[in-house]
Amino acid sequence: MSDWRDSVPTVRGKLLRDEPLGPFTWFRVGGPAELLFLPADHEDLAAFLKALPADTPVTVLGVGSNVIIRDGGVRGAVIRLAGRAFAGVEIVGDRIVAGSAALDAAVARAAAKAGLAGLEFYAGIPGTIGGALTMNAGCYGAETKDILISAWGYDRTGARRELTLDDFGYTYRHSEAPADIIWVQATYQGRPDDPAAVQARIDEITARRETTQPIREKTGGSTFKNPPGHSSWKLVDEAGWRGKPFGGAMFSDLHSNFMINTGTATAADLENLGDAVRADVKAKTGIDLHWEIRRIGRP
Repeated sequence: MSDWRDSVPTVRGKLLRDEPLGPFTWFRVGGPAELLFLPADHEDLAAFLKALPADTPVTVLGVGSNVIIRDGGVRGAVIRLAGRAFAGVEIVGDRIVAGSAALDAAVARAAAKAGLAGLEFYAGIPGTIGGALTMNAGCYGAETKDILISAWGYDRTGARRELTLDDFGYTYRHSEAPADIIWVQATYQGRPDDPAAVQARIDEITARRETTQPIREKTGGSTFKNPPGHSSWKLVDEAGWRGKPFGGAMFSDLHSNFMINTGTATAADLENLGDAVRADVKAKTGIDLHWEIRRIGRP
């Protein structure tokens, strides 16, 4: 029986078959990728996409801070951007140019060091620039749409695509940008400010996060989006799910919109817990909770 992986294009990066994806995620759960590609640089990524058969599914994975990989793994090619080629941060005047694999917090710190304000909230988001672009990531009253100028990446055919802020059509935790674009780089607008003052605001956000969120647990950040006029954590709390075990998963005692793997959870435990809470909240309040965490792959 033929295997589609036998005909994948030659690359300069790494190609790994049946690679477990759990270690690449913060929850530490999930099955393997049929094929995991770690591109060497931008050109390697574009050439791979261009040569990959059009019917091969492609999934992009960042640091896995806001994702559940299902236990059955992921069909097709999973692309993970990492390393110097994709994670660089450069200051150009009052703008910040960041690679899509750069950690949001690292970009906030680089801006602070350069005396540029406006990106401090990124210090409170546990992910990468690529993920922030995709979901209009935000916290503490600010969002990606407030600072983004433009971003570019490659579409499924390997063609370069560049979008301006207006092209993204951002709303709360949502973008209208084409879903097949793999982001490579973003440009942000900063505001000149005293570096010490910017860093002090970052330190305040970091301290607040450390005292209110279970950041040292196997977690995935905010589980549900906030419904209009409501806080998800309050709805989960009032439904009685704070600290209530569900297999090897539960919603944190510290923050009841943060789901955690207590050590033995499967991806199914985590997803089923989330869906059980959604159903319970809907039954008790009539309010729909929508997932903020992405669930990827086969059960």
